Amino acid sequence: MNLPNKLTLLRIALVPFMIATLLIDFPLHFFVSGLLFGAASLTDFFDGKIARERNLITDFGKFADPLADKILVISCLVCFVALKLCDPVLVIVVLFREFAITSIRLVAASSGRVIAANIWGKVKTVTQIIAIVAVFVFQFFLELCKVGILPIAQNVTDMIAPWLTVAGEVLLWISTIFAIISGIIYIKDNKDCIKDR
Repeated sequence: MNLPNKLTLLRIALVPFMIATLLIDFPLHFFVSGLLFGAASLTDFFDGKIARERNLITDFGKFADPLADKILVISCLVCFVALKLCDPVLVIVVLFREFAITSIRLVAASSGRVIAANIWGKVKTVTQIIAIVAVFVFQFFLELCKVGILPIAQNVTDMIAPWLTVAGEVLLWISTIFAIISGIIYIKDNKDCIKDR
């Protein structure tokens, strides 16, 4: 197995640790979970870059790389729902989009065709990662206030917290709009995979 594919598998392997540190409430848990999410996201950048530069693109990589992205992002979004940081409807929309695209990929794979992610899929992933990182940063800021590292009065923190949650949700919805757009384009570009089947 080549290095890009190992990085893809590492991204998947980091997900359970990210979930655990996100859901288990301990001091600065958002910081720890955010670091794990950031590390996993960096593997997404490096696996593609290395694969292109060293001509190590494989069918496994074309399939596993977007799958790893989905596992990372959706796991994080579901945890955000559990923590009341994200609207469940948003996650349902993202899941619907991902199931639809994955279904097309499976149909294509059954006829020996591997469909790689297009530029819109990459834009969708980047905007999701930016939005999720922003939520982590907002919550980390509140954690710093809570443990007294930042000298901000509790009543001020309580006033800011809902606004930071709303700001995070707005960014997540913007990324979801890109997910919908990329999904529509993906279906349009690959509709021949599902014709007459």
